[in-house]
Amino acid sequence: MVRSLLVRGMLAGLAAGVAAFAFAFLVGEPQVQAAIEFQERRAARAGEPAAVEVYSRDVQRTIGLLTASIALGVGFGGLLALVFAYAYGRVGIAGARSTAAALAVVAFATLTLVPFTKYPANPPAVGDPATIDERTLLSFAMIAIAALALLAAVRARARLAARLGAWDATVVAGGVFVAVIAVAQLILPAMDAAPPGFPADVLYRFRLASLGISATLWLVIGLAFGAAAERLLAQQRGSRSRRSLRVTGREEDPAAGR
Repeated sequence: MVRSLLVRGMLAGLAAGVAAFAFAFLVGEPQVQAAIEFQERRAARAGEPAAVEVYSRDVQRTIGLLTASIALGVGFGGLLALVFAYAYGRVGIAGARSTAAALAVVAFATLTLVPFTKYPANPPAVGDPATIDERTLLSFAMIAIAALALLAAVRARARLAARLGAWDATVVAGGVFVAVIAVAQLILPAMDAAPPGFPADVLYRFRLASLGISATLWLVIGLAFGAAAERLLAQQRGSRSRRSLRVTGREEDPAAGR
């Protein structure tokens, strides 16, 4: 069963990667191009040499973007399928589609939305190139902290549910999550600001597009995997019912023992 769910999750992630690529190409790429043009104009005014491209912009915005989107989608789809295999029937949510959708929303909030509030995505020309490794490490640290905070909140809810009831335990667990995230955001340093003269509308639209890409990815994964998982579980229940009927039929048939 887990293997079948994993395959369906990866296929859902494949479809989600294609959808995310389409969104990124149509909505995000114009903002990237605007940021690159700003960077080139600033370098020309400063007399700096033009940056050497390892891959052309045409390759980056087409096959490169598609490959990255599909790889990310397949990975996240497989991850959601494994979490679904453990969580289905244990989280108090009825139905495969509802469970998959809830897990996708939680994943989007934990892996994208919460870290975004501290370290929003930046287009080219925003941030010192010399600090890119540090900025990448800080972003991943915020994602890891959000994931660990979620696990801590889930465990807290499970331990407190019998004592406080489901609703109060959920409120306390939510408070634990918010407290951990708040402390982390206060402790972690800020990133580089946008350079003087950088178009504020480009920065705003780029960050909005980055959220939209992630939301598209998780939306398609949640909906597509939920539908596929529901069909698989229905087939499994039907197969068990047929086997049960065959066994019962043999036991009740007097001729079966002759």
